[in-house]
Amino acid sequence: MVAYVMVLRGVRVALFWIAVVVAVVALLDWLVRTRRISPFSAIARFMRSAVDPLIAPVERTIVRAGGMPASAPWWALVFVVVGGLCLIGILDFTGGLVAQLAYGTSSGGAMLRVLLSWAFGLVRLALMVRVLSSWVNVSQYSRWIRWTFPLTEWILGPLRQFVPLMGMIDITPLIAFFLIGLLQGVIIRMIPA
Repeated sequence: MVAYVMVLRGVRVALFWIAVVVAVVALLDWLVRTRRISPFSAIARFMRSAVDPLIAPVERTIVRAGGMPASAPWWALVFVVVGGLCLIGILDFTGGLVAQLAYGTSSGGAMLRVLLSWAFGLVRLALMVRVLSSWVNVSQYSRWIRWTFPLTEWILGPLRQFVPLMGMIDITPLIAFFLIGLLQGVIIRMIPA
């Protein structure tokens, strides 16, 4: 596990320096595109020949969405940073799963604890997805949202009978999130280690 942590640190450092390089390239490309650097200079020729073909897909997407082509380098930087953060998140999540599995294989009770923890985590995730989808008006019949209803309705349905709306705000998901945490704590403490 120590090796994985070291690799993860290395990936974070590498992604940081990649983001720094992309930021410098984005700045230079933006300066060329906005004619703050002469379009006939060596830097401008290099940018047009080496960098612009790499940024062309981003530029096409931005232009189709009604944006300015000169902002393409900055959007490319945003994609690199967000992609790097997603990669780090996925690697952290994977490392946590591996650590939990290692703990779970230590004894039978530990594996049951890990499996229950994962089940409660899935219910919490479904609850968050369901709440966020209601904020952006995604249909509950969408394949991305439909799976959340069977996982959360068992707790939200009964709560809605007792908890009144606060204006237009439904606080039952917040109460359900709290109750799921309490239920998880109680059940996991009852399992012998």
